[in-house]
Amino acid sequence: MIAIDTDVLVQVLTNADPVQAQRAAELMESADIYIPKTVMLETEWVLRYAYGIDKTRIMKGFQKLLGLWNAKFEDLPAVALAISWYGYGVDFGDALHLASSREAEEFATFDNSFAQKGKQISAGNIVVL
Repeated sequence: MIAIDTDVLVQVLTNADPVQAQRAAELMESADIYIPKTVMLETEWVLRYAYGIDKTRIMKGFQKLLGLWNAKFEDLPAVALAISWYGYGVDFGDALHLASSREAEEFATFDNSFAQKGKQISAGNIVVL
């Protein structure tokens, strides 16, 4: 199994550098891959801010990654839940933090907007400090 970095996912999802994208795709097709949730977090940020890709396209790309037969994700339930919540308008980083905190009874934040969105999707007990 080979763990992959953000830049590998970004190339596969954007084809920004066709040579690198081809090498990344070949790796991802030929080996079992491991995708840390921090790589997912950074990939969303890079796609949104560096490449200006909209949320709908990012979600579609992430859903394709989830469907790869040879991919193992760190904390797959949290990653899948975060992608789902992202589709409902929650910032991906916030969604991943919240989904990764399922064992906690409450999630504390100063972010009122995040708390409201979390409540709308029934994401647990979010406490605004």
